[in-house]
Amino acid sequence: MNLDFSDDQKFLQEEARKFLAKEEALSRSRTVLETDKNIDEDLWKKIVDLGWTGIRIPEEFDGLGLGHLELCVIAEELGRFLAPVPFSSSVYLFTEAIIKYGSEEIKKTLLPKLVSGEIVGTMAVTEDLYAPTEDNIKLLCDNGLLNGKKIAVPDVGAATHAIVVAKSNNGISLQVVDLSSNGVSIEHQENIDESRGHFSITFDNVNSDSIGDESSGWEMYESIINQAAVLFSYEQIGGSQAALDMAINYAKERYAFGRPIGSYQAIKHKLADMYIAITLARSNCYYAAWALSTNSADLPSASATARVSSTKAYQLCSKENIQTHGGNGFTWEYDCHLFYKRSKVLSVLLGSEASWKEKLVTNLEKTNTLTKE
Repeated sequence: MNLDFSDDQKFLQEEARKFLAKEEALSRSRTVLETDKNIDEDLWKKIVDLGWTGIRIPEEFDGLGLGHLELCVIAEELGRFLAPVPFSSSVYLFTEAIIKYGSEEIKKTLLPKLVSGEIVGTMAVTEDLYAPTEDNIKLLCDNGLLNGKKIAVPDVGAATHAIVVAKSNNGISLQVVDLSSNGVSIEHQENIDESRGHFSITFDNVNSDSIGDESSGWEMYESIINQAAVLFSYEQIGGSQAALDMAINYAKERYAFGRPIGSYQAIKHKLADMYIAITLARSNCYYAAWALSTNSADLPSASATARVSSTKAYQLCSKENIQTHGGNGFTWEYDCHLFYKRSKVLSVLLGSEASWKEKLVTNLEKTNTLTKE
């Protein structure tokens, strides 16, 4: 079992880091926050031109035909620079669902356009303030017509299509919807990080196409988010590492009582705690990435472990970065708050930390790794 990336994958990661640094992706995130933009369209176009949106799409559909590990290294760098683009919604969720469950006709129609950027996707699941489950999905699908409302749908301001988790006669189904269709109403919803805009979508007799087995929609959704959890975890690792790097640089440069604040024990302990949290989370992410790339039966528990540890690491690092910066950390001019906001948003996308802990325990019980008393 090899839990490290190959030289080619490390090279791809380094090139991605150079590109995002050159394009000042972090500054672009701040610009989106300070304007009414939903995404940075210029950065998104350049990412599309690089072919990142087609990393996992087979070559027969104009993609690069690469694996999940290449996607993991890209995800880490996007998280490091807080890139204000709909990459996670369109690539981790929508594209992966089409690749995995779409019919040949749907693949031929959508995948080449996802590569070219003509189509941007997202996934609509949540309907209320409680966590979505198979039993509380209420949006109806009757003969392909959708009626109901979804909330907190990410990146709809840039998306052209969505996969909607709906209740049908046979159970839960996954429906592909063109968001420009008649009967679709979109409304912006405020959230803590407006560089990742969230929206509500109301469907009134909207035409849709089903993907996969119409009676197995929830199982398909669970499979998709188990995959996506690994990629979101890598984004969280990237953001955590960036927050730690910021804190270290500030601790070296900021003087108090004639010496750098990094020489004081209290600051050293903060930085050490951040480093330990990242190292533990990265280790879990390596294992989850291996499970994802090999389609291992361990993926559900591995992705849940990575998700929980990465969420904890990002929340700790973003918070302690602010504390290390002292009063400056609370100001708009410093970038500390950008990472704190993103850590909060990523902590609830795909489900809260508590829900992933529950998934982890459930999966361990199923595999007899954890025995009930």
